[in-house]
Amino acid sequence: MMGFCWDWSRECGPHGRGWVGPTVLLCIYGFCSMMRPSEPFLTDYLTGPYKNLTTKQVTRQVLPICVYSNLFLLIPVFLVTDILRYKPVIVLQALNYILAFLLFIFSSGVVLTQCALFIYSMGTAADVAYYSYIYSVVHPQYYQRVTSYARGAVLLGYAAGAMLGQLLVSLGGVSIYWLNVITLGSLCVALLAALLLPMPQRSLVLGGTQNDNGPFEEVVSSSRGSWVVWWLRKGIRTGRGEMRALKRLVVDCKECYSSMAVLFFCVWSAMGKCGYHQITGYVQLLWASKQPQYNFTEYNGGVEAVATLSGAAASIAVGHVALDWSVWGELVLGVFTALTAGVLYLMDLTNSIWICYGCYGLFKTIYMALITICTFQIAQGLSRERYALVFGVNSFVGMALQSLLTAIVVNTKSLQLTITSQFLVYASYFAAMVVLFLIRGVYTLLQSRLMELIPAEGLSERRT
Repeated sequence: MMGFCWDWSRECGPHGRGWVGPTVLLCIYGFCSMMRPSEPFLTDYLTGPYKNLTTKQVTRQVLPICVYSNLFLLIPVFLVTDILRYKPVIVLQALNYILAFLLFIFSSGVVLTQCALFIYSMGTAADVAYYSYIYSVVHPQYYQRVTSYARGAVLLGYAAGAMLGQLLVSLGGVSIYWLNVITLGSLCVALLAALLLPMPQRSLVLGGTQNDNGPFEEVVSSSRGSWVVWWLRKGIRTGRGEMRALKRLVVDCKECYSSMAVLFFCVWSAMGKCGYHQITGYVQLLWASKQPQYNFTEYNGGVEAVATLSGAAASIAVGHVALDWSVWGELVLGVFTALTAGVLYLMDLTNSIWICYGCYGLFKTIYMALITICTFQIAQGLSRERYALVFGVNSFVGMALQSLLTAIVVNTKSLQLTITSQFLVYASYFAAMVVLFLIRGVYTLLQSRLMELIPAEGLSERRT
């Protein structure tokens, strides 16, 4: 197999050819793990004859499990991911997804459905392993390329699954039950791809890198990158290994967020993820409230597929825009977040399911573009061993915000908000983000222009 390099000691080979093998397998895993034809119809499956749950049970008892369990699991999974060096966690993620869908297919009742969603959340909490794995097995010169491939595989997999589900339901008359069976088969293929991934010989956060100096250089040299082996040999004997690792995490975290430019893109990333996951998690309930009661064919899968593909196209397009993002980036975030808030208000207030569908597609497209801007702006200000750390912290903050939003909007018994009232709150949440980032964007732009004028004035004075 030309170009496939499984040995860490030959990282990318003499000419950088070894990135192909791990990238192909990771993309196959990403595509198959996200090709879930049943997901756009999850609410119908839970409230239909298969599970016989009420809309209130789904809204207040079932769906919040994902949010709260993600928050609880994210940090432990993040640390374990780095300790085990990514591949075992990717394998466990696939196994969690398989077990969750087995429960979806064969179980019944609120409690078992909650268990299925908890296990499913264990899988989603391990996304950090998927996005960090490739950085530990390829050379830095390929980071941009492999990142686009890995993200593109996920988006294409989700779009393909959504479109397949829509076609099978609309044209083939296939029941949602069998969509879950197809999803289970796709996840089994993903598990096989995960098992074939080469095992990294170092980690990015706790285990150090080849360029590290100091105590963590010993991790790579003496233990072939295994933080666990190093901890057992040194940490237990001295009693300081664990504290040293935690201290490094704290110092790295402080340095990562010391730049105001990086900080604000991280803030949008965390807040944006919170709002995005809340919208996508509950949008099927909103669609159900907008749909005509009789003689209507749902197009949830088709809408998700088109929205995902347009979001992928927007992400790619943003990467080719020639703009000084360090100056204009925050203002762009503010302007397009304002458009997002307007779209959400319209989606909530309209009585037309078609306008609601269209607004959702526009919302998802804008979000994909803006999160891409945040991602590459954050990455430009970080060394590669800190990328996984910042990704994990941003995800944790986003999940904490989502948990707080869910607790207030969904689970507060005194409020008892309808689904349309909930989406009004979510739209207002994005409107609050607009104020913050418009102010920050204008400030950054004025500061940049002022810095350009001062040298120019000084030069003209010297000439006179």
